[in-house]
Amino acid sequence: MVRRALAIDVGGTKIYNTIVNENGEIVGEIEKRPTPKTFKEIKAVFEDIIKRHENEVDVIAFATCGAVNNNNDGILGSTGNIAQEYPTMDFKSLSNKPVFVENDANAAAWAEHVIGSSKGMPYSVMLTLGTGVGGGIILDNKLYKGKNGAAGEMHFKMRTDKHRKCTCGSFDCFEAYASGTGLKKTAEEISGNSDITTYDVIAGKDNCPMMKKIFDTWQNDILEGIIGLANIFDPDVIVLSGSMAEFVDIDYLEKEANKEIVTTPFRVVKASAGNFSGMIGAALLALGVN
Repeated sequence: MVRRALAIDVGGTKIYNTIVNENGEIVGEIEKRPTPKTFKEIKAVFEDIIKRHENEVDVIAFATCGAVNNNNDGILGSTGNIAQEYPTMDFKSLSNKPVFVENDANAAAWAEHVIGSSKGMPYSVMLTLGTGVGGGIILDNKLYKGKNGAAGEMHFKMRTDKHRKCTCGSFDCFEAYASGTGLKKTAEEISGNSDITTYDVIAGKDNCPMMKKIFDTWQNDILEGIIGLANIFDPDVIVLSGSMAEFVDIDYLEKEANKEIVTTPFRVVKASAGNFSGMIGAALLALGVN
């Protein structure tokens, strides 16, 4: 009998849930709702989802914002985009079935490793380029989490003069440049126009020299981060996912990065596990699928 997991994806603005089998296939309806503002309401949503579906599955799998401990049962600290008390959630008490928790970017990286663009590659780094930047690292076919579970945060420095404030509270992190928010900031700085949008840049980059300059600057910031990650981890592949990844030129990034690295050649590819890769990856991890 094919085992199944109830997968719940918890973000700062939305909560999704569905059922995923051990082959990484979504076999249930995908449900979506806004993330409540309070801890009590979030817990009530979890209890409702689990009550309705836990008898259909073998395990409960959470893909969540925030760093997750190495016991995969709790959040390490505040995530900044969800109720302040969220890290105190006692996930295991939510069901009599086994409950497994993993960071959403780590879970998505695992989905890519098992069924997606990095399948068959023992060493990979995944970057999720969206409003912010997430990351997941696979080393020797294992998810790398660091000593406490917080590894994979893409907040290494891009410059040292405290030019741009990052969401983490520090300055000039990779996320502050490579994200959609970073593209917006780059556009404002180059154009001098605070009303310019990322859409303006993407739509105009092929026809307007200034928009092309903005886009190229942003893409080259992504390139610099990729070079650094390749030099540190010597991966088989770097996978780009997220809403902003569809706009980048992966052939350009791969070619230019391989010119500069001091490690061995690697590939740059776009993610293929789909929009719900976080739920898929959390389910596969919870079910022990590699």
